[in-house]
Amino acid sequence: MALCDDKIIDALMERNSIVENIMNYKNQHNMQILQPEQEEKQIRLFEEKLSGNKYKDEIFDVYHSILKNSKRIQARKLFTHNIVLIGFMGAGKSTVSELLSTMFAMDIVEMDQVIAEREAMSIPDIFDTYGEEYFRNLETNLLIEMQSHHNTIVSCGGGAALRAENVVEMKKNGRVVLLTASPQIILERVKDNEDRPILKGNKNVEFIENLMETRREKYEAAADIIINTDHKTVLEICQELIQKLSDASDELRYKRSEQR
Repeated sequence: MALCDDKIIDALMERNSIVENIMNYKNQHNMQILQPEQEEKQIRLFEEKLSGNKYKDEIFDVYHSILKNSKRIQARKLFTHNIVLIGFMGAGKSTVSELLSTMFAMDIVEMDQVIAEREAMSIPDIFDTYGEEYFRNLETNLLIEMQSHHNTIVSCGGGAALRAENVVEMKKNGRVVLLTASPQIILERVKDNEDRPILKGNKNVEFIENLMETRREKYEAAADIIINTDHKTVLEICQELIQKLSDASDELRYKRSEQR
């Protein structure tokens, strides 16, 4: 049994090393990092290989854990920090968070959801009961809490980046990604959602456009990178996000080397 375990450990170490080598190769040759179709193909082949095997369920359970850990290795290789998503409501933060989490086995912190759960009331009810300042303080405290997390996707509410102290906390161990979209597309995405207190009675393009313009300067000042999500698939958005974050990290390393 001990010899078998040693073989498993050696095989896992070899596999993890291969995962890192593949990531390095993709980066060096500007290849797409996210390839969900390849992962699906691997799983299908694995299922076919195990067809009829009496240990199929047990082996497949271990295989899923191996895949998950491989994704975590990729995430650590790509991101030495948290990914903080900011932007107007409906810009795509939750959708992008979900795919990134699936592809890299990263934890997601949906700030509005966490706050609502902790306060045991909806965001509109928090606004109505305690006011916006109370809610913004909850956001700031949660961002401070996120500094103890690593390789986490933090999806911020639309107003989080408007507070200067929030941006400071975001950047302490995160890269801030601003997702944008046109007012028309924003309206299409949020028109049926009643959990947007700031849009209560104001679900129209003109109001959204004006509100976005009042926030634009602070959003852009907070952002490390900016991605427009109009007419793009979530996979295309995530590919662009990964590439821009990689380019930003390379640029930062270059500037630091120049300063030495």
